[in-house]
Amino acid sequence: MAAPYSDNLRRKAIEAFDRGERKSHICRTFNIGRSTFDNWLQRRGETGSFSANRDYLRGPEPKISGLKAFLWLPSVCCGFRKLWP
Repeated sequence: MAAPYSDNLRRKAIEAFDRGERKSHICRTFNIGRSTFDNWLQRRGETGSFSANRDYLRGPEPKISGLKAFLWLPSVCCGFRKLWP
């Protein structure tokens, strides 16, 4: 999945729409897809915010659930220097 568009770009595009500019002109100006812009407007209508959803994990789920404990363990039991914070 590609990175989401910045909130600044979203705000500028939606402000242009609120000023009365046409959607096709806005999409050409900001180099965004029409369906993407429609999704932003729909999200603003439903939630009141046009920001991207950032509370999800990208990529596969980690196989080690307690990563901090896993990285800490060798430094304690084997005398290795702790490499990670």
